[in-house]
Amino acid sequence: MSPRAFLAVLLLAAALPVAAQQAKPPALQPVPEPPPPPPGYELDPALEPQVTILKRGTDTVEEYRIGGKLYMIKITPARGAPYFLVDHRGDGTFVRQDNYDSGLRPPMWVIMTF
Repeated sequence: MSPRAFLAVLLLAAALPVAAQQAKPPALQPVPEPPPPPPGYELDPALEPQVTILKRGTDTVEEYRIGGKLYMIKITPARGAPYFLVDHRGDGTFVRQDNYDSGLRPPMWVIMTF
């Protein structure tokens, strides 16, 4: 490449960022308000999880409840990784679930309770 061609390319490369900075940004429009939820789809506050945080010694215990029923406990020890105790069946039997657990569970629904 000749010195003149190299100089022309160098000047063009230096001029492009300056030209890009001088370009006027497009006029932005405000985002419209989202539409209201469909009828019958109002959120029930009773279905929101309730979290209670307790200190037991040096451990932090978080209890998760829905509708007053305890379904999960997260235990964060002072040293070590946090772990979970989860009630998968809803019968009050908690199973330890560590962070490295894949979390793959077959779908299970409560059809009827007596």
